Amino acid sequence: MGIKDEIIFSSGGRIRDTLNFISAQEFETFQELRFRTGSPAFVKKSSGEFFINTNGHITEKPVDSFIPENDDINTFIKLLSGYSVYAFEEEIKNGFITIQGGHRIGLVGRTVIKDGSISSLTDFSGINIRISHQIKGCGESILPYIFNKNQVLSTIIISPPGEGKTTLLRDLIRLISLKGKNVSVADERGEIAGTFKGRAGNDLGTHTDVMDGCPKNEGMMMLLRSMSPDVIAVDELGGGEEIRSLELILTSGVSFICTVHGSSMQDAINRIGMEKSLSMAYFKRFIELKRANNKIYAAICDENGNVIGNEALR
Repeated sequence: MGIKDEIIFSSGGRIRDTLNFISAQEFETFQELRFRTGSPAFVKKSSGEFFINTNGHITEKPVDSFIPENDDINTFIKLLSGYSVYAFEEEIKNGFITIQGGHRIGLVGRTVIKDGSISSLTDFSGINIRISHQIKGCGESILPYIFNKNQVLSTIIISPPGEGKTTLLRDLIRLISLKGKNVSVADERGEIAGTFKGRAGNDLGTHTDVMDGCPKNEGMMMLLRSMSPDVIAVDELGGGEEIRSLELILTSGVSFICTVHGSSMQDAINRIGMEKSLSMAYFKRFIELKRANNKIYAAICDENGNVIGNEALR
């Protein structure tokens, strides 16, 4: 099933009707689709942001733009959840729903507070469909840098949002798995594997196990105890409890690969609240992704911040 089919299958109402006009080939170039009540719909691509008109045409100017109303947003979400928003309450209170293919649908609306915490969202006013892309082979040029003989070096992949961190992580998991390493993935948001009804939508290799929908800090420890991994992988590593779980993993001899939002090695370390000396002791590779001329380039650094390679990703 292609990206268009995965999105159309999960949507409904006027939003689905508008998206249906767009070709499957065009969908493959999308990074995000945004719909806000009373505002023109638009799509983000590597070449910029464009508007979507009522016939599904992608335009640079908001001419005859598709402008969703509140009912369109709420109808989309009701159909997405099979008219059982309650069944997705745990995901919704975190602000997103992950659908088949690993595409993440971000939600905004009115928060419902219970006992001082967010228990749900209602009166939805906007959605952001973040398109998940599997680009097999994009990590091949990186793989030699993160292996030392037969040992995977613990690695952090760093970039601002939307520059390909998860795409690269996904392919590195697949490539490491195909080399016979047991890789365990704590896939809290379902974006890495794209698991749908217990089956991964993305190819993560033959030696990969996925813990889907579990908070990362708990998922990492469950996988460490139960699956005898050679490598544990997570997307968007945070701070706090996740760092404490990470330290236990790294001191157990298991390698670790993760992504972190940031503009540089030091920025990433600051964001996750991990001391530089500790990071340098355990992480041996830092991969900084940058975009130039609509291509993604990776600077591979060692634990001392020295650039040991520059690669263009496929």
